[in-house]
Amino acid sequence: MTAVFDTVGLTLSKVGDAGLPAGRFVELPGRGRTFAFEAGPPGEPDDVPTLMLVHGLVANAYLNWFPALPRLGERYRVVAMDLRGHGRGIRLRGRFRLEDCADDVVALADALGIRRFVPVGYSLGGPIAQLVWRRHRERVSGLVLAATSRNFGGTVHERSFFRLLPGIVTAIRLARRGGSDAADAETFEPFGDDGYLSRWALAELAHNSPQVMFQAMNVMGRYDSSDWVREIDVPTAVVITTKDRLVSPVRQLKLARAIDGATVHPASAGHAACVIGRRWFVPALVEACESVAARLAAGAEAAAAESA
Repeated sequence: MTAVFDTVGLTLSKVGDAGLPAGRFVELPGRGRTFAFEAGPPGEPDDVPTLMLVHGLVANAYLNWFPALPRLGERYRVVAMDLRGHGRGIRLRGRFRLEDCADDVVALADALGIRRFVPVGYSLGGPIAQLVWRRHRERVSGLVLAATSRNFGGTVHERSFFRLLPGIVTAIRLARRGGSDAADAETFEPFGDDGYLSRWALAELAHNSPQVMFQAMNVMGRYDSSDWVREIDVPTAVVITTKDRLVSPVRQLKLARAIDGATVHPASAGHAACVIGRRWFVPALVEACESVAARLAAGAEAAAAESA
């Protein structure tokens, strides 16, 4: 099992306790029911930017984002959902399509009364965030992209990961059999004292279907926004995981350079930076969000001064 988890970049080091915001199921009309949660400072939600967090492949909203939630929630309204076919997201009845995931994000914003927001996409969430901008430009005020690219599947490590992914998910489901969801429901630790994945993490991961992961893997491998990503015209920040062996840092940097005015925020960690490399990733992510928020505020001030 150790080798399997190392394949996705998970080292066997313990992660500290983390409290999680309560989530709930939200009905997205005509689409299905998904699981989502919110966090943020007290006061009127419209007073602060809204971040729509979009998680990566094999993860779900809790697993991908829990280390960053305390910092992000201090300043921003934060909303996260499980993608369709992942976690407790919309049950997949047909093909997995990135476009459907992008439209789900906007449908959740509609359900929560959110007009404009900043998609924050990690790994697989990066293409989805890009597509939210492309398909719903009037809803997107900015973008934060992390550990992601314009295209995937070009390096040996990327191809190996995509080939091994269904087996990884199957192994997780087998390891989870016979466990109790309630046993670790309040600990929120991905690793136990012995360094292996905790029952809480296994229970979260076991919600994923190997078949859906296989579809998502193939879709991600075929994704390519090179022809249109240069059109992105909202404040954008890119977090580059500089030790990433699954999505090349060079590929990530090319994404940043393709978007006019995008700022670059390095995190000295691998592809599982959102959890394992949280010490480096969370500050870089916060810095990236602050960069986008500052430019949005400056734009709003300029617009107000012009109209005065």
